[in-house]
Amino acid sequence: MKVMHVIAALDGGGAETMLYQLLKAQIAPTHLAHAVSLTDMIGLVGRRIEGLGVPVSALGMKRGRVSPAGFVRLVRLMAREKPDLIQTWMYHADLLGGIAARTLGIPVIWGVRHEYNPRDKALTRLTRRTCALLSTWMPESVVFNSESSLRGHARGGYAARKLVVIHNGFDLSSFRPDARTRIEVRRELGIPEDAPVVGLVARHHPDKDHGTFVAAAARIRERCGSARFVLCGKEVEWSNSDLVALLDRYGLRPAAHLLGNRLDVERLYAALDVACLSSRTESFPNVLGEAMACGVPCVSTDCGAVREIVGETGYVVPVGDSEALAAGVLRLLRLDETARAALGAAVRLRIMNAYDLAAVVQRFDEVQGEAIQGRNDAVSRHGNQPRRTEDRAS
Repeated sequence: MKVMHVIAALDGGGAETMLYQLLKAQIAPTHLAHAVSLTDMIGLVGRRIEGLGVPVSALGMKRGRVSPAGFVRLVRLMAREKPDLIQTWMYHADLLGGIAARTLGIPVIWGVRHEYNPRDKALTRLTRRTCALLSTWMPESVVFNSESSLRGHARGGYAARKLVVIHNGFDLSSFRPDARTRIEVRRELGIPEDAPVVGLVARHHPDKDHGTFVAAAARIRERCGSARFVLCGKEVEWSNSDLVALLDRYGLRPAAHLLGNRLDVERLYAALDVACLSSRTESFPNVLGEAMACGVPCVSTDCGAVREIVGETGYVVPVGDSEALAAGVLRLLRLDETARAALGAAVRLRIMNAYDLAAVVQRFDEVQGEAIQGRNDAVSRHGNQPRRTEDRAS
């Protein structure tokens, strides 16, 4: 089986990370893959995918814009590579990849990694509405990573019979508690071993609401003067004047560590006592599952699948409520050593039981196989025999 994955960019983010994890787990002589970025952004995740031996192509479109020349390049690439299946990730890739796949008679699976948000940009809303109208016949199935996202898109017009949920999964061998790494990372960052450390892994974007996190951090710092705050993600760095001005407004510069985009986030989680998420909107935030797999309890705003992930092992607070976010963090920081150890074991166990990567990959295998078989059956019913995989590759 040969699967071509089409995604907007490969520079970082939850969808890109899940694609990398899926490709890594599916590597086999009988399972070929090709990753395609609609933009020219290969980035950190793209290079990791190339490191797996998976070809990566970039079409050079501008983010959020449809380029006729770029679309032609996509169709030609599909025609040349002759995949058995196209799997797309996010709205714009769903639409463009779906049209290209249907043009060539290749089955396609769409992927939605986004909460249904009526306040999205106009172009995003238009793309989503177009996808909803086409969902009855274009994709073999539409994969969501949370129940809340599926329900929202079903209400928004997506064909209910096509919709399935496959939660994100986590590699528990990579994301795990590590006492030695905890000490190493704190030394690298100049953080005392006994200092409380609170982390936020999120790109700098209005949806991630760094303002609420920083306001909460100021409250935490008032009550716990030795607390440190580790932030990483795209554009989360000292050259970001807006973010630095926000820190300075609250006097947090001495307590903050801005680390930019990192490939070694599992090392950073090891150094944390509490992980936070302050987002206004999410679908299935990987960062919570990753932190929990590392034994780190979480405090998050209430959006997307957060309640599904955190359960009773952490605190979920209203969106935009910095006071509640700070209160949840402080409650966790006040736990004694025995209670912290027990909670750390509980949060990791929750991820092991519900979001183990092996089970997630198995479900993707099933959905991919069903899509190919479904299209082959449809072709057979119309009196034409589909080409065999080896014929398509010739």
